[in-house]
Amino acid sequence: MNAARKKAAEAMEKVDLVIEVLDGRLPQASCNPMIEQLRVFRQRPCLKILNKSDLADPAATAAWLAYYNAQKNVNAVALSCKKPSDVAKIPKLCLALAPHRGTALKPLRMMIMGIPNVGKSTLMNALLKKRVAAVGDEPAVTKVQQRLYLNNNMVLIDTPGMLWPKIALPSDGLMLAASHAIGTNALIEEEVATYLAGQLLLRYPELLKARYGLDVGAAGFDGVSVVEGVAIRRGFLLRGGMVDLEKAAHTLLQDYRTGALGRISLETPQSRAVLVADYEAQRALDQQTREEKADESDQANQDYLDHRDDD
Repeated sequence: MNAARKKAAEAMEKVDLVIEVLDGRLPQASCNPMIEQLRVFRQRPCLKILNKSDLADPAATAAWLAYYNAQKNVNAVALSCKKPSDVAKIPKLCLALAPHRGTALKPLRMMIMGIPNVGKSTLMNALLKKRVAAVGDEPAVTKVQQRLYLNNNMVLIDTPGMLWPKIALPSDGLMLAASHAIGTNALIEEEVATYLAGQLLLRYPELLKARYGLDVGAAGFDGVSVVEGVAIRRGFLLRGGMVDLEKAAHTLLQDYRTGALGRISLETPQSRAVLVADYEAQRALDQQTREEKADESDQANQDYLDHRDDD
């Protein structure tokens, strides 16, 4: 990650525009703060692409577009990088953000960035109308930067997917894992599926009922109940009649990732604001507690020294 960040910082000096690819189902959770810091530092405009919008809740997507388009030097668009008609809109949107470039003498230099497995390589291939970047349903397929000409007036620089060193909000890590931005070797699918199930119960209970026939309104029905219910409904059983929670968890995650469950967004600008506010409040409380403990420790040490001096 450090090596990728250093290369990205060097390359950003020589580009005019950043194309940041986000997961439309969790735009802000999939927004790498390091990319934002580099972009703002270099004062580069940004086209934020909410990819996989065909899998996201349209109402949530509309709210996110309004949120991003209100920001300075930012334009946001929701699309699917797998649809040529959607991708065809991108060059014009980029030129609108950097109107001083885009000629044979001054080609528009665009840098495609984003976290792993959000569709950067798919976008690159679609823009160039040929396969120039490896594509796969696993994070970190792209390994090195690539510089390619879209036409005589536009240059594309593709970069490896970058996560950041520490994900502050635990729920962000779980959302990224559920959406496959984090490799399966780095997570426990049952834990991720249980979190996802809890979010679906909160936001889209009707989709769970329609897909699996679950009694989502039953008292005490929670994320664990959903995973168990999927196992029972699908007949995922181990020897002795025990439910196979691992297989059920994998099935739930796959149904979410492929859109088989329906169009789902795991966050909105409003829910994000509440989440961040709660996190900041908890962090301030933790800091206050640490300071109080430090003061108590200092006072105890001073009392000991005073008592020893008296002796």
